[in-house]
Amino acid sequence: MISKTKKELNPQEIKTLCASAGFVSIENIHALGAGEFNAVYAFDADGKGYALKIAPSVDTPVMTYEKNMMRSELFWYEQLRAHTNLAHPEVVYSDLSRTLLPSDFFIMQRVAGKQMNETQFSQAEKETAAALMPQIAAKLHRVSNNGFGYPQNGLHETWAKALYAMTEAMVEDAASMGQLCENGEKTLAFIRKHQAVLERVPSRMVNFDLWEANIICEPAANGYRFVIIDPERGFWGDPIMDFNCFGFGKPLREKKDGLHIYNSLAEQPVTIGRGEEIRNAFAQAYLGVIMEVERYYRYVPGDEGWTRNDQVCEFIFKNAFACLDEM
Repeated sequence: MISKTKKELNPQEIKTLCASAGFVSIENIHALGAGEFNAVYAFDADGKGYALKIAPSVDTPVMTYEKNMMRSELFWYEQLRAHTNLAHPEVVYSDLSRTLLPSDFFIMQRVAGKQMNETQFSQAEKETAAALMPQIAAKLHRVSNNGFGYPQNGLHETWAKALYAMTEAMVEDAASMGQLCENGEKTLAFIRKHQAVLERVPSRMVNFDLWEANIICEPAANGYRFVIIDPERGFWGDPIMDFNCFGFGKPLREKKDGLHIYNSLAEQPVTIGRGEEIRNAFAQAYLGVIMEVERYYRYVPGDEGWTRNDQVCEFIFKNAFACLDEM
């Protein structure tokens, strides 16, 4: 998909970056994945497959939380490696010096398989796949922290303060592009209204991008090995923020199946009550603010991404704001 932030390189430029990491015989270079922020290229070397991921140039306008986001991605890969048993690609080289080009980049093992949304499952495999997202979320949320927010933007003492700062930054990002973000302002008002609920939230490792496109299904003897990719949008915060990944756009009371699976593995099970419904609505509203504002940084009106974001935002703001207004 067309995106203004993706840095395009020619094969010789890619070979130069790979050579800096010690790779010599580079073959089969081609663009990889459907991501819309970083550029990703596949290549083979010494009989193995690798992926080269390149951040936008430092002079490319990006949203506040996206600044230095590749460094955040490396941090979250390390958290996955150190604190979970979830499968993820091994990072074999990273260069954050910005000397070879004005971008961060890293190289990781390339997983042999397809994205989950492109995989054809048998009926039995569909049941396993349907339970995967809440299971992954439960394992991620066993990892805790004292602060809240994006590591690359600075942490806050409470989730209420962090969510307010994160949303306020989005409103300011829109203003920097000459745009108003009324839905962001409305979300800020709801944060002030429900501050007491948000103050009591624990800090957990939140992925906030748990979609089928970010799970690679690698064929294995007993079916598939599910591998997480692209954790760069993670933050420390409310675990319910990851509940968008099952029962998308629905109130918590309509996510009972996914919640049952989640609670069977969760260190701290989640009940369904007023506070939890409010937190679930904020997960939707914050995603909506991101999708509304990122249009100005990635697309132009008429682009597929712009149109998609418009449609999704209309749906989730309607549901989220109805809940936050009622509660």
